[in-house]
Amino acid sequence: MRRMDIPETIHFEKTREYRKGRFTISTDRELIDLDVVHGFLTECYWAKGIRRDIVARSIENSLCFGVYMEGKQIGFARVISDYATYAYIGDVFVLESFRGRGLGKWLMECIMQHPRLQGLRRWSLVTRDGHGLHAQFGFELLKKPQNYMELHRSDVYQHIEG
Repeated sequence: MRRMDIPETIHFEKTREYRKGRFTISTDRELIDLDVVHGFLTECYWAKGIRRDIVARSIENSLCFGVYMEGKQIGFARVISDYATYAYIGDVFVLESFRGRGLGKWLMECIMQHPRLQGLRRWSLVTRDGHGLHAQFGFELLKKPQNYMELHRSDVYQHIEG
């Protein structure tokens, strides 16, 4: 089997940082406060009861965007991508006490403008209540939902042994 030539950019991820007043968005995984991210996700509708080690693994295997105010984590999102054709945006949140300041919109702008995520053919996300935010970035309801399939195990986190 021939080893595929993989561009250096696949192996080396430069950290990006964006600033707006007292707020910062960073892709540096070292800054992520796992307690904050896990604390939010384990109580939210899409990941209720998720274990801390599973959140840690999801962060390890994603392009993550942390939102910080003066070094304290107040928001998060992650992107799962092959960096060539497809990206899935997941776990987007801003803590409730910081909502209404445009941080969710700024977070999405940073994601959509990230250099590694340019030129992708398809983006997707799943949301119950973020349609207005994501529509501002071109997201729409599925045009042909009959073409999509999923295996969705909504209670998987309650059955995983740790």
